[in-house]
Amino acid sequence: MLFRMQEMMSKGLKASVKEELDVSDLFKGRSDVIQAGPLSVSLEVTGHDGYITVEGEMSADLELACSRCLEPTKEHTVIPFYEQFKPATSDTPGDEESDEEEDDEFVEVAGDKLDLKPYLEESLLLFMPFAPLCAKDCKGLCQVCGQNLNEHTCSCKNEKIDPRFAALKDLFKE
Repeated sequence: MLFRMQEMMSKGLKASVKEELDVSDLFKGRSDVIQAGPLSVSLEVTGHDGYITVEGEMSADLELACSRCLEPTKEHTVIPFYEQFKPATSDTPGDEESDEEEDDEFVEVAGDKLDLKPYLEESLLLFMPFAPLCAKDCKGLCQVCGQNLNEHTCSCKNEKIDPRFAALKDLFKE
């Protein structure tokens, strides 16, 4: 997904991107992501006078570990994408205050080639579910024996005693 910035901006070109990216390398070494399907990308790239606008959406099917019981759970994630890119400019003294607000709206790109893949991967990582659950009422794992409480109940004692008062629990025993 490479675009020549100067050509797109000077001619006001438009391009549609419909691709599927393999993002399995992005999740190597992560234990919370069991499997990642391809990232489906549908974007419109538009050249304007001095900047390029990229907007559309991405979607991916992910198989993640439940954050409570560690069982596999499937998530379909749809991610909106909107960015504006402009060529990197050299800093000139005196224009710092007027450019501060403008710089927040644009991503500066060094060189003439705009590669969208790193920006799409970053957006996928930012929109990943933080704590995926297999079900809203997932009971999780027992803190003592590790039994999945959704499947079976265990006979472990889950009394929580404040360590400051632990010495007092034997006070009234006979």
